[in-house]
Amino acid sequence: MNDVLHSLTLDGLLEEHRRTHPHGIAAVFEHRVFTYPQLADRVIQLGNALQASGVGVGDRVLWMGQNTHAVLELLIACARIGAQFCPLNWRQTAAEIAFVIDDLEPRVAIWQDQEIGATVLAAREAASFKPAVWVAFDSHGSDSYDAYVASGSRFDAMAAEGRTSDPSLPCMIMYTAAFTGRPNGAMMSQTALLWQNLSLVDIQALRSETVFLNSGPLFHIGTLMVSTAVFHVGGTNVFIRRTDARAVAEHIHNHRCTLAFLVGKTQHEIVELNRGGLYDLKCLRSPSLSPEWDAMVTVTPERSLFGFGQTEVGGPVVWQYYGFGKCASRNGRTGPVAMVRILDADDNEVAPGETGEIVIRGPTVMHGYWRRPELNAQRQRGGWHYTNDLGRRESDGSLSFVGPKTQMIKSMAENIYPAEVEGCLRSHPAVADCGIIGVPDDKWVQSVKAIVQLKPGSSATREELIEHCRAHIASYKKPRHVEFIEKLPRTAAGAVDYATLDKLFGGGNYPGGATRGA
Repeated sequence: MNDVLHSLTLDGLLEEHRRTHPHGIAAVFEHRVFTYPQLADRVIQLGNALQASGVGVGDRVLWMGQNTHAVLELLIACARIGAQFCPLNWRQTAAEIAFVIDDLEPRVAIWQDQEIGATVLAAREAASFKPAVWVAFDSHGSDSYDAYVASGSRFDAMAAEGRTSDPSLPCMIMYTAAFTGRPNGAMMSQTALLWQNLSLVDIQALRSETVFLNSGPLFHIGTLMVSTAVFHVGGTNVFIRRTDARAVAEHIHNHRCTLAFLVGKTQHEIVELNRGGLYDLKCLRSPSLSPEWDAMVTVTPERSLFGFGQTEVGGPVVWQYYGFGKCASRNGRTGPVAMVRILDADDNEVAPGETGEIVIRGPTVMHGYWRRPELNAQRQRGGWHYTNDLGRRESDGSLSFVGPKTQMIKSMAENIYPAEVEGCLRSHPAVADCGIIGVPDDKWVQSVKAIVQLKPGSSATREELIEHCRAHIASYKKPRHVEFIEKLPRTAAGAVDYATLDKLFGGGNYPGGATRGA
């Protein structure tokens, strides 16, 4: 039985907003505006419609579309009935989407026809698993999303029976990048989302007057965590399907958005677009970027979101905000809802200044990966979440992210992490890119070999690069061998293709007989 007295849930917050913000705007999408009472009514109906389709506790609901109010509705409705909502990366190929369908086995799939319809339908045909219910988001017929919502009963059985949803259950599955060859679905609970919301309320100075433009993709935690935090405080979420400079400028102007998820490229495009002053963007709070940008918006003191985190822990848990400009790290300090340690290969905490794996515990950590028991046992042992990322605690207690943890290299008794050596090499002015591999060594078990791509018009000798590393990292970590390559091979996910580098340059003899890139 849920502890109703002490519960805090997404659907509970929505019901609270119905009363505290009876005229407040919850969501805007294209020509449609939803108040908090209207959103609450739709979520009740949507939850009832899902249950009528056979969706129960633990079942999955798949969203295959771009940014819309439906993402917020589906997340809260699934949380309400104990189901799990999955926002799919709509930029994927049909084969990649088919993999998610087969892995997730959703009971209900909601899809968007505009722009991605052909790809979704090809994935539907290719997938072995066939969801029982398919709902067309942008259809205007009986199979449309709005018709599906309207089909649900308006009766709130949970309120009538004095029940609440269980915030400890997973309510969302978000697939991560395929670093290990296939994507894995991180399962997040309402509790995890709500705790992260409270971190963001402080860091981004959110309040009920906040109007957030959802311009970044909602299949990434970076945008979705802000969306749920704005919802948490009773603010307004404005949705545009995808990032487009003109659409961004129009929506900021028309809806007086005070916050937006924007990258530098889009900001520069808006500067060019708005040189004639067509759009009034003064409502937007933004850090300083350039004189032209600053003149268009309201420049605010830096409240940096930069730090370290990942989908599996709900987004950042280390923030520049806590110690910005006052610590040695480029990433900052641990926020108020997590604990962080830096461990060596034997799971012992390393001393400040030493590199090791970042491990995390706290209420924002995922429940685990969907259908990955072996991986969960590996990544969540000993009461910590192992991030597969390397970091370093500085002497002042702040934390620095070093790089992703790839296959470790063993030099006698010493463990060497390629990411650390690569970071050092990339700091050399002549180096454009690099990859570190381990090659068999009769004396040392393995030797470090650097595969280096130089910048156009630059030059550097093997000896010069080795000495550069010797001067910046422990001597045993420096490359013993350096090879040059015109362009580093990369995987489909954009990572350095270490397996190919091993084949081309003699890599092998990794600890435990592991293969790089596997």
